[in-house]
Amino acid sequence: MSAAAVRVGRFYTSARRHPWVLGKVADWRIPLGPYTPAQIGVAVIGGFLLIKTIAWWSWMGPVPIVAWLMTIWAVRRPKIRGRAPMQAGLGWLLLAWQPRGGRIGGRAARDRGSRPLLGGFTIEDPPALAAAPSRTAGQQIARAPRPSPTPRRHTESTAASVPVGAVSGVQQLLALAGQGGGVR
Repeated sequence: MSAAAVRVGRFYTSARRHPWVLGKVADWRIPLGPYTPAQIGVAVIGGFLLIKTIAWWSWMGPVPIVAWLMTIWAVRRPKIRGRAPMQAGLGWLLLAWQPRGGRIGGRAARDRGSRPLLGGFTIEDPPALAAAPSRTAGQQIARAPRPSPTPRRHTESTAASVPVGAVSGVQQLLALAGQGGGVR
């Protein structure tokens, strides 16, 4: 059997993972150590707070100091959903930092602002057949340029409006249909 045909699978359990600890060098270690970063953080911050607030708790005797030491011991291997507290805290911080809509291409995804949708239309009567130019076999009807797409507002009745200028083929057909004629 060749070496290329041998399939190797590797996996690492939590027993093979070593936590990041401070206080262990070769065979020497700090008494009651080594300590995790969470324990060092609780020790430094808690010690600072105990020193600054000694006037408040001095009447209780050693109870706050024992509570501080128990807290240091309690955070030695805590897990928050399988993660160390610092990594979990960093994850929550990064989650809070993310934009609410997520990211697209590294940028914050945002919805476009809303805009009003405006439009209008005009209803015209069919033009008279006499106004429509006749067309022979080789002739084309010249068309006027299209008007700008700005909406028009009519305050008067459009029933009496008569088309001015060039007349489209659709208007010619409507005029024929209105007079009872048909398409030949």
